[in-house]
Amino acid sequence: MTLQGTAVAAFAPAKINLALHVTGRRPDGYHLLDSLVVFADIGDRLKVALSPGAPSMTVTGPMAEGVPADGRNLCLRAAYLFGADAAIALEKHLPAEAGIGGGSSDAAAVLRALTALTGRPVPPGTEALGADVPVCLDAHATRMRGIGEVLAKVPALPPLNAVLVNPGVAVPTPEVFRRLATPDNAPMPELPALADPAALALWLGGTRNDLEAPAREVAPVIGEVLSALEAQPGCLLARMSGSGATCFGLYPDTDSAGKAAAALREAQPGWWIHPTILR
Repeated sequence: MTLQGTAVAAFAPAKINLALHVTGRRPDGYHLLDSLVVFADIGDRLKVALSPGAPSMTVTGPMAEGVPADGRNLCLRAAYLFGADAAIALEKHLPAEAGIGGGSSDAAAVLRALTALTGRPVPPGTEALGADVPVCLDAHATRMRGIGEVLAKVPALPPLNAVLVNPGVAVPTPEVFRRLATPDNAPMPELPALADPAALALWLGGTRNDLEAPAREVAPVIGEVLSALEAQPGCLLARMSGSGATCFGLYPDTDSAGKAAAALREAQPGWWIHPTILR
């Protein structure tokens, strides 16, 4: 049964790569990844309704500037893939081209909403929308391999108090991969059961984000962001997410993360800074 005219609210959380190893490159040019992915409790908000006519969308919110509302937007492409005429209202809170999967998470939220509205399953081929769309559909801690299509559950992770920081610089992913020194790097080690954030941060210290160095060549301010996060009391780990420029700092508790975010906002009022819980 379809719910014509009924609007379904959907949440599109920020996707964070706690570790991101580039392990090879296919003959067709796609890079192979091995990544530990978690999701934040902050993100974009959408309302999706079935309506006559071709899929359409509007974009509002504090980070709406520059976000297309036409066929370049993955939300519309997701509706076409689903084969549903939908009206999509996107309230944008996450920065674009930021390494936190905003567009992919938005597309996944549209697909979840359309499933709720139509009773139909998400069709195959979501990876054609973007490498991060399959992992964003489930939006739980996952080990992601291949070009994003090989997904595996991981042992339960402790909730992580974190601060996300973006300096307001868009970092084009193709340029970051172009500057990657080598695509053939060691995979991520097996993830053990970890009891607390400190143990997870210690394990993460033995992993990498192979895109961090080339991203810092494109946007040197990423180094400033990482140094600022590391300088906050109690920081367990600071690292870039995805292809940048968003970075995260992990902290032992909510209080230390909140104080770190407040100090960073005072020092850098032009940066996008949010404390969050990662799961």
